[in-house]
Amino acid sequence: MAKPNYQYEKRQRELEKKRKKEEKAQRRAAATENKGQGDGAPPEPGAAPEALPQQDPPA
Repeated sequence: MAKPNYQYEKRQRELEKKRKKEEKAQRRAAATENKGQGDGAPPEPGAAPEALPQQDPPA
């Protein structure tokens, strides 16, 4: 029976973590880049409304 190669398995896990971390960083960079451009995307849940007109209560 062959011995398990723990170093290979560990390296594969580390590479996967690194890849996911880089993808997340790219998504965050893209989100901050698009945030100021007003691309028409719906606001995130829980975000404060930006350009809603103020309505005066009836007198």
